[in-house]
Amino acid sequence: MATFMDVHSGFVGVTREQLKEAHERDLAIEKDEGVHFERAWLDPESGKVFCLATGPSRDAVMRIHARAGHPTPEVYELPIEV
Repeated sequence: MATFMDVHSGFVGVTREQLKEAHERDLAIEKDEGVHFERAWLDPESGKVFCLATGPSRDAVMRIHARAGHPTPEVYELPIEV
């Protein structure tokens, strides 16, 4: 499995609870694509959300996010870790 980090924009003013609800929408369907979302981080001031996931491909991560209602084209594979 590959590791991915994705970035969402437009989450200005979102609360922790709202982020948790969005993350849970991903978790509810992630198995459909063989993806697992490990964690999500939010900067409510900039409106940026960052998600860490493992899965078979960038496209699989993008499909789950789109189906969960928060699509993003910014999905980066992280092939190097130290």
